Amino acid sequence: MTERKRKIVNDPVYGFITIDHPLIFNLISHPYYQRLRRIHQMALAHLVYPGAMHTRFHHSMGAYHLMCMALQELKSKGADITPEEEVAAKMAILLHDIGHGPYSHALENGIIEGVSHEAISQWLMEELNRQLDNSLLLTLDIFNGRYHKKFLHQLVSSQLDVDRMDYLNRDSFYTGVAEGTIGYDRIIKMLTVHNGELMVEEKGIYSIEKFIIARRLMYWQVYLHKTVLSAENMLVKVLTRAKALAQSGQKLFCSPALEYFLYNTVTQNNFEREPDCLRLFCLLDDYDIMGAIKVWTEHPDKVLSLLCKWLINRNLFKVVLSHEPFDGSAEKLLTQQVAQKWGIKDADMGYFVFSGAATLRAYNVNDEKINILFKDGTVKDISSIDNALISHTLAIPVKKFYICHPKI
Repeated sequence: MTERKRKIVNDPVYGFITIDHPLIFNLISHPYYQRLRRIHQMALAHLVYPGAMHTRFHHSMGAYHLMCMALQELKSKGADITPEEEVAAKMAILLHDIGHGPYSHALENGIIEGVSHEAISQWLMEELNRQLDNSLLLTLDIFNGRYHKKFLHQLVSSQLDVDRMDYLNRDSFYTGVAEGTIGYDRIIKMLTVHNGELMVEEKGIYSIEKFIIARRLMYWQVYLHKTVLSAENMLVKVLTRAKALAQSGQKLFCSPALEYFLYNTVTQNNFEREPDCLRLFCLLDDYDIMGAIKVWTEHPDKVLSLLCKWLINRNLFKVVLSHEPFDGSAEKLLTQQVAQKWGIKDADMGYFVFSGAATLRAYNVNDEKINILFKDGTVKDISSIDNALISHTLAIPVKKFYICHPKI
């Protein structure tokens, strides 16, 4: 390791983040990783919370910093972690979001069919492993939960991983929503390894409860805020319409990378069999999408141009929330009003009036549990502890139904 490979990055949330290994430095310097600078962490949430302009790069670096802290803490408590495992775990968390596309889930729902960002992350990691002389083999094993030290995977992906710790803290910081703030430093101090698994010491119970409550509040107040839902649904409709026009042979302004995904039916097979597909995906970012949408405001297709104008000018769809599914009469009435005001054809009405549902389970008892290690050596899931707040309310899934339509 040479001295010049040691870098510090000034982060507004944690202060200085240290990069002190040449392999980690090379990974962060790679164009695939630098692409994350051009993808917003919270997609279109900045239309509601103007400060939420941070990127996937910010978040991945923050999660890396928390991973460094967690590994140091576990080592100080006697956990057996070799230098190779430490570097591999740090690279696993750096790469956990590598497969996210522009505006994240909007791309998955609007352009690419049946291919998740998790699958793309996997292909990208395998490609990076080839390019970096097979130096990511251990990272891939940890990331995929194949490595025998389970706690390393749990730090990367579980209900109490450093990914969630960072995005709650960071998104709370950038949105100004104080309810999302968590005691990440105390949670990390309470982490321990028992029987090869990641656990939390008994005295950390209340910090964990606050963490789960903060996640629930952030979802309903920020991630599933009705105006955020509106903007992101509109973006999906824009991309769906653009794809439909492209597939019918209409000419659309777009970058070469976006052109590939609009004019081709891209499935898992394309990613697995066409090297160009993954390369073009890595050239696609928020700028391609927003640059195209600005131009499409003048497109002759009425549906596309209307949706793009409204999105660019933040004239967002109205969202009505309900605890019960909407009956057909509400949608029918809105459909008539929209058709009358904008002259939309029946065949295109699905772009303007549509319903959906948002579901959140703040703590999933069926998933990998958050285990508490008591002083007497007993282990209990956080939701089964006597008088625990989690067992009463937060393990129950909440579902909200919504209907979207232009403001009439």
